[in-house]
Amino acid sequence: MSAEATDPGAPVRKRSRPRIDLRRLGRVALLGPVSRDRLPDAIGHVAEAHRAHHPDADLSLLHRAYVLAESSHRGQMRKSGEPYITHPLAVTLILAELGAETTTLTASLLHDTVEDTEVTLDQVREQFGKEVCYLVDGVTKLEKVDYGAAAEPETFRKMLVATGDDVRVMSIKLADRLHNMRTLGVMRPEKQARIAKVTRDVLIPLAERLGVQALKTELEDLVFAILHPEEYERTRALIAAASAQPDASGAASHQNPLAAVAENVATVLREAGIPAEVLIRPRHYVSVHRVRAKRGELRGTDFGRLLVLVGEDADCYAVLGELHTCFTPVISEFKDFIAAPKFNLYQSLHTAVVGPDGAVAEVLIRTHRMHKVAEAGVIALGNPYASDSGFAPQPAEPADGERADPTRPGWLSRLLAWQRSAPDPDTFWTTLRADLAEDREITVFRTDGGTLGLPAGASCVDAAYAQYGEAAHHCVGARVNGRLTTLGTMLSDGDTVQLLLVEDATSGPSPDWLDHARTPAARIAITGWLDAHPEDTRGPHTGRSAERRREPHSHESTVPGRTRPAGPTARAVVDRPDAPVRLAGCCTPAPPDAVTGFVVSGGTVAVHRLECAAAARMQSVGRAPVPASWGDTDGCRVTLVAESFGRTRLLADLTEAIAAADAAIISATVEPPSEQRVRHTYTLQLPDAAGLPALMRAMRDVPGVYDVRRTQHPAATG
Repeated sequence: MSAEATDPGAPVRKRSRPRIDLRRLGRVALLGPVSRDRLPDAIGHVAEAHRAHHPDADLSLLHRAYVLAESSHRGQMRKSGEPYITHPLAVTLILAELGAETTTLTASLLHDTVEDTEVTLDQVREQFGKEVCYLVDGVTKLEKVDYGAAAEPETFRKMLVATGDDVRVMSIKLADRLHNMRTLGVMRPEKQARIAKVTRDVLIPLAERLGVQALKTELEDLVFAILHPEEYERTRALIAAASAQPDASGAASHQNPLAAVAENVATVLREAGIPAEVLIRPRHYVSVHRVRAKRGELRGTDFGRLLVLVGEDADCYAVLGELHTCFTPVISEFKDFIAAPKFNLYQSLHTAVVGPDGAVAEVLIRTHRMHKVAEAGVIALGNPYASDSGFAPQPAEPADGERADPTRPGWLSRLLAWQRSAPDPDTFWTTLRADLAEDREITVFRTDGGTLGLPAGASCVDAAYAQYGEAAHHCVGARVNGRLTTLGTMLSDGDTVQLLLVEDATSGPSPDWLDHARTPAARIAITGWLDAHPEDTRGPHTGRSAERRREPHSHESTVPGRTRPAGPTARAVVDRPDAPVRLAGCCTPAPPDAVTGFVVSGGTVAVHRLECAAAARMQSVGRAPVPASWGDTDGCRVTLVAESFGRTRLLADLTEAIAAADAAIISATVEPPSEQRVRHTYTLQLPDAAGLPALMRAMRDVPGVYDVRRTQHPAATG
């Protein structure tokens, strides 16, 4: 089945296999038993498609599954008037043509037996084994009698959980929905619209994420026809008008410029000695509609793309080199999805070239293997759990008995994680649709060497909850690529992120975190915490901490209850007898700092640290330095600036750390918070100058504090 079929009601099939009349096959299936030494005609078409991909497949399992499905559904009819068995046959044929392995096809034949007949899961398990039973159970709907309006969202929740253990569950569901969409015309218009919307919001994004482009593109066209009939008809007319046949000589006419470019490309590759197959790949309806919406006027080459298939990865780049040498490339259109595959397994080189007549043609370059995966996604993997599947051996069975799935992508793991926290079916259903609407993924690196897969547009808040779960409630900041930043910072693909957490059980997220959270896991966790702590709806990161809310609303607030009488400051000695000496307030020098002095107003010598910017300025304008050193160093006065993220009890914890160092607080100011950061400035009296480094280390160890430094204020030089 081609992902580029232009008629959603009539998908393109291989010429060697005639179009199958499912209505006729359904009647044949009801004509009576067949001999045991051959397959019934109805299942024979499935067997033929299956053997095309798996020549050594054992068909006996399919035969037994068909017999059970046909007998259990006998007498049931579809709304279209066809025997019901035509539906599981059609679903199985779709999967067989995409290359699904025998177990998937067996479960597909039986996928409605437990739901719609007297067959039980125990019978399926007994006759076909645990794997087939698991797949059938995964796609079996929950009863509306038991779940009411929640039946549909809870069915999808059940199906997604089952997909987490076996991606083949979703493969069957997607094929099932495709055949139902193909035959949706017998339904009432309002029901058609409802099913089409669910298909658009949930099934199509899932098909995209699992890489099953053949199913995704046909589903898109079918949904397009139902939800946007006028645009669909307009697009259909455009495609029909552009489908001019070659002229009598067999050459491509002026109405088919893509064929001319394809011929030139094939000639170039043939002369370069690169074995390649050059095909014209028609765009499907939705793709043409999107191009028209983007460009306004369609060019003749916009109705399709060139597909170049080669044998090896290296040949892809050889083809690219020849095309860019012999044609004018459109550099902005080049993308390398071989070196950096998409998150849904897709690999290909994309480029665009300008033909001799000025026509611009998009070109896809891939190997035959890449093409199979591009069309069928996870279905092309066969049985991903078999030892010969090409994947690394599975780890040992987890203690809880759940099977480790080497094919589970990051987005599915995240989905399975947050759905456990979704409190009700409505929240799950709404969040699922929003999550699936994010169609791009980025990878960020953790400082411990691990990686995080996140949707495009995710912030540090999302990274925190992806890495730490509910422990991220205590996150106070982040470093991105080594630079300190706020939690609301948006991440880019390839960033390195370090999350900063505090060990404080009372801290929690702020309501404004919801403005930056893109992932359902983050939003659900934040909302849950805020609902459980209504008394602190402002959150610790939105402004003043609990202590600061009790302080005056001035630019600078003196910390109460922490000051002590000031003792003597460290004595600086200068090489100028009888001159008054003072320590500069701009850099607050203290032993054992290297110091220098400058004469200022009134003949006083101001002592600065050697690296002080004010001292450098005075020396640069010709002011002569006065040699200075330390005399009595029993005590010293120093001003420290602490940079931190806001949280409850931060002020108390800092002042306790200062008190533990036996330092007296002469004064303290706390500036208004800016982007969740708070700056504290302390002037301290230390009993021993040698204790300053230890005090600064103790202050840096306070959770939420990311920097402590000596002051470096601008100062007058006069």
